[in-house]
Amino acid sequence: MNKMDLIAKVAETAGLSRAKATEAVEAVLAAIGAGLKDSGEVRLVGFGTFEKVERKASTGRNPRTGEPLAIAASTSVKFKAGKALKDGVA
Repeated sequence: MNKMDLIAKVAETAGLSRAKATEAVEAVLAAIGAGLKDSGEVRLVGFGTFEKVERKASTGRNPRTGEPLAIAASTSVKFKAGKALKDGVA
């Protein structure tokens, strides 16, 4: 499922127009992004937890030449599924 499929499913399930469903999905995604930026964590009970994680700089190797590479520090997002989501998928 991609973003457009999600919008179509939200429109169908909630009885919204496609434009309103697009606004709703965009608003939820923006709120999750803002929450991660502000507090570093967004908990959606029954669904899961999004958490901002810092990755430290490291050294890797170019698989083709074996030459060492510097991998810069970065910020990423980790998701841990909640119990209800795990049970619903199984």
